[in-house]
Amino acid sequence: MIERVWTFLGNFTELFLSLAFLAIVALFIYDRFIQREHQLLINYPVIGRFRYFFELLREPLRQYFAEETFYESRDKIDWVYKAAKDVPNYQSFSVSQPFSGSRFILKHSANVKNDDEVSDDFSIVFGEKREKPFVAKSPIIRSAMSDGALSPEAVRAFSIGAELSNFPLNVGEGSLTSNHLYTLSPTKEDEKYLEIIEPTAKAETVFKLVEKISNKERAIKVYKKILLKGIPTANTYIYNDATHKLFRVNWDAPLENFPKEIPDTLPDLIFQMSSGLYGVRDKDGNFDEIRYQKVMSFCRMTEIKIAQGAKQTGGKLAGSKVSADIAYYRGVEEGKNLFSPNRFPYADTIEHLMDFVGKLQELSKKPVGLKIVISDAKHIENVVQEIAKRKEQGLSIPDFVTVDSGEGGSATAPLELMEAVGLTTHNALYVIDKTLKKYALKNDIKIIISGKILTPDDVAIALSLGADAVGIARGFMMSGGCIRARMCSGFGTHQCPVGLATQDPRLRASYLVIKKGYEIANYHRNIIKGLKTILAVMGYEKIDKLNHKNLTYKSENGEIYFDIDKYFENKLHT
Repeated sequence: MIERVWTFLGNFTELFLSLAFLAIVALFIYDRFIQREHQLLINYPVIGRFRYFFELLREPLRQYFAEETFYESRDKIDWVYKAAKDVPNYQSFSVSQPFSGSRFILKHSANVKNDDEVSDDFSIVFGEKREKPFVAKSPIIRSAMSDGALSPEAVRAFSIGAELSNFPLNVGEGSLTSNHLYTLSPTKEDEKYLEIIEPTAKAETVFKLVEKISNKERAIKVYKKILLKGIPTANTYIYNDATHKLFRVNWDAPLENFPKEIPDTLPDLIFQMSSGLYGVRDKDGNFDEIRYQKVMSFCRMTEIKIAQGAKQTGGKLAGSKVSADIAYYRGVEEGKNLFSPNRFPYADTIEHLMDFVGKLQELSKKPVGLKIVISDAKHIENVVQEIAKRKEQGLSIPDFVTVDSGEGGSATAPLELMEAVGLTTHNALYVIDKTLKKYALKNDIKIIISGKILTPDDVAIALSLGADAVGIARGFMMSGGCIRARMCSGFGTHQCPVGLATQDPRLRASYLVIKKGYEIANYHRNIIKGLKTILAVMGYEKIDKLNHKNLTYKSENGEIYFDIDKYFENKLHT
């Protein structure tokens, strides 16, 4: 018996090696004498292909073998992953890459507090003068990332995480979608504005069978296929665990049928309106007031996207990501590259934009703000000066401003604009804070800052520099499973390997929605926990005590600024 096995293995090995040799010979002939795309392969047939193989592996494996270059150290990245897993997050001996460069240092108090003496109230009020102000329970906001740029499964995970740990979630320019409403538990009253698909006996039977032999997620997919057979936008329907009904918003329902108060099972959603007006446009692409009011039945406030740090051009979504579902949500054509206009249609002048802000405030009764990038202190002062004049005249002004730094990230942006346009996080924040104070607008306009913020100390520094809240994208992405493979755009030959930033059904199928939802919530909770520890060491009970005096700055050449205002005055030359 053993002899037969050895004989079989010997014969198989011989056959395999013979076929492999023939394949290499064929590849050699093809590379040297036939193909004319790669001159390297003409000179180095077969072996030259290792270059392309290692090039393929470079990005996915870069983070494991190379030094961290985007953040100060690899430790920050590790902190995020550990925080998401909710495991002890203590460092031994020293940081892996010592902070030898310039940096801000938090000043501690001689009379520190215990963690339990620090308030659990981290709330921020946006739009105090609005009929329906937004009381955010956390100063940590999941920055704008669209359904489409992210997979439907990832959007659902973020919605779960936001609902579990009470952080605001910016829906991104791709509009409000069914996946943002994943945690909704519809009542009979809610069914007035929903499209409902009732369960059938056949679907229920198949569901139970598949759940028993496989798992619940697969059972739901099979269940939806049975009930939604032939519907191209089947993935826009959400499965309700309690009733087994499928639902999605019926945007054709009358406005009076939509909820007067946001359902309490939903996370705090911030609606972002971009130059493409996705989700609030009519068939001709113009702004639809009624549709906007319907959308705002589910959202706490509106952010008008004027600019983003990594792309001053309009938002870009590869045709490979414009699925039937995304086309349905955005009101566009399926499968075609989707490039938003560079300029917001209601921002020809500052007055025009401010009037539109007022219009949205009137329609929604909720806070409205702007997302901008700062690259010139003089320009931003001119804008703030105009806003101050409008305030004196009793005209509409924004309730908040989101400042995105030039070092912020984006899944899809022109390389020539990444980090080439816009000030970095701390410089941009200092400029906007100082300018708003100069024109007595700091109490009227809240500041949200985003860009390279990952850990509790990053948040504390940003709040000390004048931010009221911070937006985090990368940290939340990593807590949701991102491995930083840099394959998010959909324009290349490869897709996000973890199913988080792709519309590829095969890759999306592996994404563990519920598990990642809890890990996203863990990340947020651990930032708040770390922020409480920092406040305790600084001797404060609440975040509203943080200010410039809490920071020291150490420059790369060793200069120390105990007064950071002097540092910025020397640096910015405004």
